[in-house]
Amino acid sequence: MGKEERNTYTIQSDEKLGEVKIADEVVAIIAGLAAMEVEGVASMAGNATRELISRFGMKTLSKGVKVDVLDGVVTVTLALNLKYGYSIMDVSAKVQDKVKTAIENMTGLTVADVNLKISGVDMPPEE
Repeated sequence: MGKEERNTYTIQSDEKLGEVKIADEVVAIIAGLAAMEVEGVASMAGNATRELISRFGMKTLSKGVKVDVLDGVVTVTLALNLKYGYSIMDVSAKVQDKVKTAIENMTGLTVADVNLKISGVDMPPEE
């Protein structure tokens, strides 16, 4: 497997067929992609280290997403930049619903919380 140790969670176990495990990074990627599909979300926000890493072309699909899984129950925290002119409350509710649905449908895990941190607002370019 990979060089770095990842947290993995068993999502299916069958004595005859074997088991299916999923890495927490996969859950984070699902959450990030689902959030980016919501109109009004400009980008994921990450810390300075992640921002630098992304500029050098390393994989950062889970940037700005923190996932905790305990006994098959997921808690997700996302840091987002929103587009100017959109309702923060409306966009936040849509993101929470979309992320919860995507994770539950794709992994079979139960999502307890989808917490959002609005880190910034992207202003439209001046003409």
